[in-house]
Amino acid sequence: MTIIVTVNVSARFRGFLASCMLEIAPGVYTAPRMTRGIRDRVWGVVESWYGETSGGMILMTWKDNSLRGGQAVRVLGTAPTDLVELDGMFLARTELGSSE
Repeated sequence: MTIIVTVNVSARFRGFLASCMLEIAPGVYTAPRMTRGIRDRVWGVVESWYGETSGGMILMTWKDNSLRGGQAVRVLGTAPTDLVELDGMFLARTELGSSE
């Protein structure tokens, strides 16, 4: 299963992704049987367009049994949380607000 999540990107990205994946929620796209070649081509298009624009965030994740956590992640832009790799697994880290 390949999943792409977009945040604050132009309609160009959303139209392209919706043409090759199912949009299950606003900005969330899935493809249950996307091959590595297709995934790399889709990411290549998204990455090249992203270089021409500013702002927003795009995250792609998919199952990868060769990694210790079994999941691979690619990110363009600034994610709302920090993704940290620890012992082959990805963890989401957020800053704690002050208790005052």
